[in-house]
Amino acid sequence: MSTLTLLVIMLLTFTGLLSLGALAYAAYRHPKLATPLMVAGTFAAVFIGAIAMVVTR
Repeated sequence: MSTLTLLVIMLLTFTGLLSLGALAYAAYRHPKLATPLMVAGTFAAVFIGAIAMVVTR
């Protein structure tokens, strides 16, 4: 893998974790949105799929 690919994966991971935390916090503060684990789990599954597509490309 090239250095650029590794850098992109690292940046996607950091922004993904930040977004995951923000979604979990928002769901925790406003329970009407959804249960925090459901929102965080769904986002994590989609994010892992996107990372897998970038890595295998």
